[in-house]
Amino acid sequence: MKKSYRVKREQDFDQIFTHGQNVANRKFVVYRLPKEQKHFRVGLSVSKKLGNAVVRNRIKRKIRHVLIECQSQLVADDFVIIARKGVEELSYSEVKQNLLHVLKLAKIYQEGTSLEKET
Repeated sequence: MKKSYRVKREQDFDQIFTHGQNVANRKFVVYRLPKEQKHFRVGLSVSKKLGNAVVRNRIKRKIRHVLIECQSQLVADDFVIIARKGVEELSYSEVKQNLLHVLKLAKIYQEGTSLEKET
């Protein structure tokens, strides 16, 4: 995933957490902050409680892969995805199913439509 698609700065995370809306299911929490931009930006948070660096990086790779697969259906907002306990035991298809569920609840993912911004 390109750097322009990532939320990296602490200020950006803080702004999303304080001013954004949050939605959750059993495996993920998503904070969303509507913004005017060409494409989405995402921040990932995986706690040390979920495992060592290898496990956490595996979880982040699975999440990024789902987002890359579905990027044409994602709204051009900033959002942060927080992985909850239990995600480390899920297969890729289960991660995808749970992540898409919470993104639909947050109105970030819309099935079957391409949401690219018109200029």
